[in-house]
Amino acid sequence: MKVLQNLEPKKVFEYFEEISQIPRGSGNEKQISDYLVSIAKKLNLEVTQDEALNVIIKKPGTKGYENSPTVIIQGHMDMVCEKNKGVNHDFEKDPIKLRIIDDMIYATDTTLGADNGIAVAYALALLASTDIPHPPLEVLLTTDEETGMSGAMAVSREHLKGKLLINLDNEEEGDFLVSCSGGIRSKFEFSADLEKRADNTSLLDISISGLKGGHSGMDIIKERGNSNKLLGRVLKNLLAEVDFRLVSLNGGSKDNAIPREADALIVINESDLDKAKELVNKWQEIFFNELKTQDPGVKVKVSEVKEEITEIFTKDSTEKAVNLLYLIPNGIDTKSPTIKDLVQSSTNLGVVRTENNKVHYDSAIRSSVESLKEEIVLRSKTIADIIGCKFNTTANYPGWEYNPDSKLRELCLDVYKRMYGKDGNIVAIHAGVECGLFNEKLGGLDMISFGPDLFDVHTPEEHMSIKSVQNVWEYLKEVLKELK
Repeated sequence: MKVLQNLEPKKVFEYFEEISQIPRGSGNEKQISDYLVSIAKKLNLEVTQDEALNVIIKKPGTKGYENSPTVIIQGHMDMVCEKNKGVNHDFEKDPIKLRIIDDMIYATDTTLGADNGIAVAYALALLASTDIPHPPLEVLLTTDEETGMSGAMAVSREHLKGKLLINLDNEEEGDFLVSCSGGIRSKFEFSADLEKRADNTSLLDISISGLKGGHSGMDIIKERGNSNKLLGRVLKNLLAEVDFRLVSLNGGSKDNAIPREADALIVINESDLDKAKELVNKWQEIFFNELKTQDPGVKVKVSEVKEEITEIFTKDSTEKAVNLLYLIPNGIDTKSPTIKDLVQSSTNLGVVRTENNKVHYDSAIRSSVESLKEEIVLRSKTIADIIGCKFNTTANYPGWEYNPDSKLRELCLDVYKRMYGKDGNIVAIHAGVECGLFNEKLGGLDMISFGPDLFDVHTPEEHMSIKSVQNVWEYLKEVLKELK
């Protein structure tokens, strides 16, 4: 039985449930891309699938709108794949298990994928409609938005002629996004020297858990705990008090998601065992005191582990790996001097993973000011040079600057006020949406971004308001009706 079959708007939720059955994590979009092509062909619409697996579907304007300006309806088909620890879910093949609680749609112990599956569902419902007045539409559904925006980078003017773009990747009803930050991914790679494990040593697992996590752009303002950085503080303190050797560091799974869990395996002399446990356990109270408002569920645990570990990091490599974890920039760097509560630049150390003797540290750097983004990159590279490890950057994308002369923005605000009797909120966000790249790639676009209420995106607690989906659907139809 379909979970969403009794919800309205029927077509929107029908498509949302269908795409929830299709694996579509970033980098694994072939199946969802082919599905979108198949839907376009069933509807007898013109469709293009490019080398990046982006899909562009075109639908002529309805009667009376044939010669109206073409509107690009845009969202991304990929999703962030996060699950609770210990949950048996394979994002490469398993469907998302949907459930309804009151007005909210949740997944079950995984991310929901409403970011940005709801945009895909809206777009398909528009394409399938026979009774909604609208201008000529170009539906642009991109790949890899969540990990590098390589899909948006591959978009060209060759397949698109629209100059008006409605992005449906915003997460709060009534907010109209008109500007966003740019970003870049940074990657450290530390190669450790190894030595044989000595006799009379014990293996300890030190873990951080219980954090809320969240979107590294939208939620960075909430200053929630970052499990990787908290672990770095514990290990740095421990390093000053007892002699230990590192075996591995692991935490987080996506550089654009604030990590919720992290753990370190260390080898320590049996004579230092009690002291080490005592030193680690004291951090439970410290972190709870620091995070009691934003992350009261934080947990610090230390336990002995029985594993046949024979090779461990040398003393020098242990110190360097821990120091790097401790020093890598994280959190809010600067705030906007002109817009209240807007983060201007930040870093999120989202992933730490150990593979053999190599430790990888991956961060998402964001800024609405290009020079500040470059400064964080330079600071990071300087740390890498001091430690003596490899450093590189990927997925550099521009921000989206505010357009003071946007006619699309004014029309959207007028429609909103007429429908709801109140003003919409004009917002700039500290997160990357693809609009900045589209402006660079396509040139001269008049753009706006809006969407329904989503909560706790990029976490297994992600949920979406049914009523808000309904509201935004009615609003979107009215905007398109006015774009004659």
